[in-house]
Amino acid sequence: MSNPFDTKTNKNLNTTHNKDTDTNIQSTITGAAKGTTSMLGNATAGLANTAGGVVGAATRGLGETVTSTTGQAGKPVGDAVTNLGAGVEGAARETAEGVKKAGEWRGAE
Repeated sequence: MSNPFDTKTNKNLNTTHNKDTDTNIQSTITGAAKGTTSMLGNATAGLANTAGGVVGAATRGLGETVTSTTGQAGKPVGDAVTNLGAGVEGAARETAEGVKKAGEWRGAE
């Protein structure tokens, strides 16, 4: 009886290495990874944008309220709070854009 794993006697055992199959498998895995990270990146970016927008709007509103209720005496404090909110919102927007680009496997442009 012959050995079923003997490549000399068993012609059905394929021992050749197929580079096309390796490339297709790698392409499939890479595509799946890109799709997953893109979805997660976009979701995270959307949440960061939303949070940044909410915090930015709230602090801008608070700053305007401080300025309007205290007049000229409180204007520097109100402006500082307003500017802080704008800074938080801008930082969140830039972070969200970076997360989105990373999720899409894009570098800094």
